[in-house]
Amino acid sequence: MRKINSIYIIDDDPITVFGIKKILGTVVQCETLATYGNGKLALEAIREHLTNQLAIPDVIFLDINMPIMDGWQFLEEFIGLPINQKVRVNIITSSIDTADVENWEHYRTRSHHLITFNNKPVKKDKLDLITKVA
Repeated sequence: MRKINSIYIIDDDPITVFGIKKILGTVVQCETLATYGNGKLALEAIREHLTNQLAIPDVIFLDINMPIMDGWQFLEEFIGLPINQKVRVNIITSSIDTADVENWEHYRTRSHHLITFNNKPVKKDKLDLITKVA
């Protein structure tokens, strides 16, 4: 089983968070697994880690539609942070809106991070693939 230092799940749906956590436990060993109900909370945690020179997540699972700060707003702020390491950001969504795919392309091309677009629900084989560190 692969080992990953840190994974963040940013999603306001407790059922999705539960499902991802459950499957993650079968495909990777993770030292730190943190969950956030919106992008603002996750961004605050990442900024705090940067300020205190602590490790930032290797892999992020990101919902797009959330209250307070959605996934697109999170990405806008995240890609502007002074992070040298390449983070794998997995957008996880049930959206079928073509504008969301266009937004993904926009952020994917503006960032050195590996940003993928995935539809819910995410199955075990796909989750195994998208938890590989960038």
